[in-house]
Amino acid sequence: MSPMNRRKGILIRLAWSMTLGASIWGIANVALADDDMDTRATDLHETVVKVPMIEHGLFGEHERDIVATTYMPDGDGPFPLIVLSHGSPPDPRDRPKVGRYRELPQIRTFVQLGFAVIVPIRRGFGATGGTYEEGFGSCRNPDYLQAGKDAAQDVLAAVAYAGTLPQVDRDHVVLVGQSAGGFASLAAASYAPKGLVAVVNFSGGRGGDPAKHPGIPCGPQQMADAIRHFSSTIKVPVLWHYVENDLYFAPQIVATWFAAFQAAGGQGEMIVEPPFGRNGHGMFAVTDSIPIWLPHVEQFLSPLVSMKQ
Repeated sequence: MSPMNRRKGILIRLAWSMTLGASIWGIANVALADDDMDTRATDLHETVVKVPMIEHGLFGEHERDIVATTYMPDGDGPFPLIVLSHGSPPDPRDRPKVGRYRELPQIRTFVQLGFAVIVPIRRGFGATGGTYEEGFGSCRNPDYLQAGKDAAQDVLAAVAYAGTLPQVDRDHVVLVGQSAGGFASLAAASYAPKGLVAVVNFSGGRGGDPAKHPGIPCGPQQMADAIRHFSSTIKVPVLWHYVENDLYFAPQIVATWFAAFQAAGGQGEMIVEPPFGRNGHGMFAVTDSIPIWLPHVEQFLSPLVSMKQ
């Protein structure tokens, strides 16, 4: 693999346009019961775990668990780690449908590259359930900064837990997220967790509503401000991967977010793919998109972690 192109700016990459409909949030998989072993991906050593974390509330701190799933290559390791973070459906009633976010073709791709993968389900979603902690308030004045901080705590808890596993190389951690999970990954990176080497942000952001305002999310300037805040303490390179026909976050809006990222000292690159399906926002969740985004991810990560070639 050639070294990562570290030039700042927006790189428009050529890829083929697809006509398949995209699964926008990748939430079709419902949670599996803990004893439902027959449906586990045994080739990926799929294991459901409970990740402890500390919640900060009005009545002080207390510990609770979030549900996560781990996937491992064959062998003893230690393997570099990917923490994969899910998006958020626009309808709050659909949050339980996140389940355990078992995007197995994508996860299998990461494992085949030699990564251990942990997929935490953040509070208020799917198999974890409980109180939703990532609300940003009104569309007129969204508080993305606090929403990002709250989401980051779940991601950081998964990093800490995975670091206790003997198969995991705790010195080579990559945060990967789609949509709200991409934004959560940026926020978590700002806390500089031990071993973090990179972030991959697939269509990251909050506040999109294509039914009302296609491509224009609530408070795009407030999102730029939140990204600028988080980026000031992100010390690792970030790959921003977006799609031209994203009906949640249009490229011209994302360009202002990337500019805020750069202005705060963020290092990395942005890729905008040609249109994919009817709505490119869900590109990551579509199996046929893997050959499109995988070469970019491999090129980006190859100088930073040792992967299977």
